[in-house]
Amino acid sequence: MTAPWWQAGVIYQIYPRSFQDTNGDGIGDLKGIARRLDYLAGLGIDAIWLSPIYPSPMADFGYDVADYCGIDPRFGTLADFDDLLGQTHERGLKLVLDFVPNHSSDRHPWFVESRSSRLNPKRDWYLWRDPAPGGGPPNNWISDFGGSAWEWDEATGQYYYHAFLKQQPDLNWRNPAVQTAMHEVMRFWFNRGVDGFRIDVLWHLIKAADFPDNPPNPAYRPAMGDMHRVLQLHSADQPEIHAIAAEMRAIADGYRATEQGERLLIGEIYLPLDRLMDYYGRAQAGVQLPFNFQLIDAPWQARALATLIAAYEAALPPGGWPNWVLGNHDRSRIASKRGEAQARIAAMLLLTLRGTPTLYYGDELGLSDVPIPPEQLQDPRELREPGLGLGRDPVRTPMPWDAGAHAGFSTVSPWLPLNADWPMRNVAGMADEPASILTLYRQLLALRRAHPALAIGDFSLLDSEGDVLAYERRYEAQRLIVALNLGGSEQRLSLPPWASGRRPILSTRSEAPFVESDVLLLRADEGVVLAT
Repeated sequence: MTAPWWQAGVIYQIYPRSFQDTNGDGIGDLKGIARRLDYLAGLGIDAIWLSPIYPSPMADFGYDVADYCGIDPRFGTLADFDDLLGQTHERGLKLVLDFVPNHSSDRHPWFVESRSSRLNPKRDWYLWRDPAPGGGPPNNWISDFGGSAWEWDEATGQYYYHAFLKQQPDLNWRNPAVQTAMHEVMRFWFNRGVDGFRIDVLWHLIKAADFPDNPPNPAYRPAMGDMHRVLQLHSADQPEIHAIAAEMRAIADGYRATEQGERLLIGEIYLPLDRLMDYYGRAQAGVQLPFNFQLIDAPWQARALATLIAAYEAALPPGGWPNWVLGNHDRSRIASKRGEAQARIAAMLLLTLRGTPTLYYGDELGLSDVPIPPEQLQDPRELREPGLGLGRDPVRTPMPWDAGAHAGFSTVSPWLPLNADWPMRNVAGMADEPASILTLYRQLLALRRAHPALAIGDFSLLDSEGDVLAYERRYEAQRLIVALNLGGSEQRLSLPPWASGRRPILSTRSEAPFVESDVLLLRADEGVVLAT
């Protein structure tokens, strides 16, 4: 296969605080990730994406960066990072870092200077504005964590803008000096050998130059969270962002000729489909993978999913490569939303659709959201708007490795509680169990490696009835059929005439599926891959 590594590969997201602790402080670290590289290589993934590991006061657990070119002592040192990177590459894996260019910590030296005086040279590195006529914030923009997105600074008599916490002031990407500084950050890590970046809230980077009010959201309901009281028409997704993304892509492409090959840019972008596609850029001058989050909240019904997949495939620009995710560090786990049986179906869907899949650590164990007692809440999202179900702690809990003390994650109580069923639901206990979801993930990942049709092949939906989603994957003479029963009852799929000689090669259930001459019988909650 001649496709770039990121097209044929599978990305695995690690939330470093929760993967493996080696120094007994209850928080995961870089040495812990290095310790588990053999597990990751054996799982069958191709690239690791790390959530932020930079020095930070941790107001938002690393997304408030105080130094873009360092490692937070909680996670280790630059030497630890270099060792992890080297060991990752030795195993044939890639390493992708989180890049947080929209905002820094309020303790970053840049902001400390910017806040010191209106005349400071770095004043314009952030977004400062006078009060509105008559006083108060400059406009009605709302923080994604609730409340006004403007914070008053008594010393200098102006407000600064923060799309998230007040401890996360937004950088001014209209300032060329900011662009230059952040480009140098990218080069620092590329020169160190990283294989790409996942760019945090890429669509937020540029705001409307005149800062008009955002329009009210006619569909707003309090349960949605305060941020949804207005539509982010002027505070995000501005036309100028695409030139910035093109510059980032040009920097990444400048490293393409090195022996590591193409460097990857992934954009975190929560936008409707038509606007999402713009982030591929004209002539592929944008990010290679604008994150596609549609499966996360999609109705779990065959016809709805077929329509969604078809619309996404049809919207892709020429040369645009698809990608799919089921969850991440901000969103509820798939097993909590769909149930354990359908989490297996979801795994087969994710790993057999056309495009690059991203797995979230622990999903291969079928982990569910973990209830967090009030006294153990950590997430500022939940603490600012409690009781709405917006908190992210439940999906960031420690990885359970074995049935020993603290699930093998640490020698002390971890920073967040473990899943209640960790004595049974852990890597060691599930690794050799033929019917475990971990075994299923390994089988699916091995199947992708063995069949180019699944990794880079063409995709076409097949006619089906009931709650069955079926499609073909094809590469040269290789043809596979994937059939997924999204319902709780038995379903039948009439196979196309060309599918004679088909044979089941993998099922989400331990029993072999039943195939008549031209009909596949799918049991409740069963997904099947057929080779023809």
